[in-house]
Amino acid sequence: MAKNAIVGQSGGPTSVINASLAGVYESCCHRGAGKVYGMLHGVAGLLERRVCVLNDSLKSALDIELLKRTPSSYLGSCRYKLPDWHTPEGEAVYRQLFEILQELDIGYFFYIGGNDSMDTIGKLADYGAHVGSDIRFMGVPKTIDNDLMVTDHTPGYGSAAKYIGVVMKEIIRDATVYGVNYVTIVEIMGRNAGWLTAAAALAKAEDCEGVDMICLPEIPFNVDHFVEKVYQMQKKKPSIVIAVSEGVKLEDGRYVCELSDDVHAVDAFGHKTLTGTARFLANTVARRLDTKTRCLELSTLQRCAGHLASRTDITEAYQVGGAAAKAAFEGHTGEMVALDRISNSPYQCGTSLHPISEVANLEKKVPLEWINETHTGMTEDFLAYVVPLVQAELTPIYVEGLPRHIYLPEA
Repeated sequence: MAKNAIVGQSGGPTSVINASLAGVYESCCHRGAGKVYGMLHGVAGLLERRVCVLNDSLKSALDIELLKRTPSSYLGSCRYKLPDWHTPEGEAVYRQLFEILQELDIGYFFYIGGNDSMDTIGKLADYGAHVGSDIRFMGVPKTIDNDLMVTDHTPGYGSAAKYIGVVMKEIIRDATVYGVNYVTIVEIMGRNAGWLTAAAALAKAEDCEGVDMICLPEIPFNVDHFVEKVYQMQKKKPSIVIAVSEGVKLEDGRYVCELSDDVHAVDAFGHKTLTGTARFLANTVARRLDTKTRCLELSTLQRCAGHLASRTDITEAYQVGGAAAKAAFEGHTGEMVALDRISNSPYQCGTSLHPISEVANLEKKVPLEWINETHTGMTEDFLAYVVPLVQAELTPIYVEGLPRHIYLPEA
């Protein structure tokens, strides 16, 4: 009798993460899996035996199409850090997980997520090898942050970049209507890598002058120099629009947002919640330069704007899900599917497999040579990299003027 498969989603959602779920699900079904289970809220939910049978909810081709076009995590997500299994307390957690997997007759385990999710796959694969389990553990990449190693880019990034490029163009148009001194600072996600903020460079085109400054975590930030740049720019034009990563840091390593009075919580992986960077900088500029300012935080809109998803992104998200299932059924375990760019023009991309050890707990930063000499913008090399990822659209299925989604009430 065929073994069953199980799939979970972890970490921050994206507008295309469900396309990867669809790829895993359909590929498992086509390859003869008995049932395909879904973890409700990732490994944390699995530990509580919270699972569903995807075969019961994804019954038609329309369900799959809706799934591909529905943003956020269909199965729910979590930010749960698996302990070290070498400790007695940690091994008890793994024994519990593997007992549940045995009860469900699981032969194939898939986890869709970013850096921390790949850490989970690595630990499970190592423990499985330690106890002689025949379960195959595969990682499916996902993150709008685009900071996973070995892959050219990550599913989720192209759509978030497209959203940022579109919104920045619209903000620029709005910021110029009054003809008075005005500084607009837009805060974009990105803890230690500036890939998302760099996408603000997409706004510049024949019909748009583009943003005036882009500030990335890869470049140490100096508040005084920032204010001086704004002052010099405003001598030439009254309205200034700036894109800044939430994770820009001072030379001493502190996040700029820590200069504000906001409280910053810490998640299970030790990551500080970053917010308030744009607000702090807007207040500082207003106070020092006596100019009107406003701050905007794109926040979760960057990752859930399914109506602006890139068709390229959706296609590749589905592709890596299917590739992970194919690899697991062929005997691979403890690996992640990566996207390999073949060419920019025409844009072509394939997949490959890499050991989780080459991915987990590592971060890919924006190459410094892709940042211009004044540290205010991006080079043509970056644009050549990002433009293919935002191409085309897969229009939502609209009902009475609004996009139709599919969801699990229990998730």
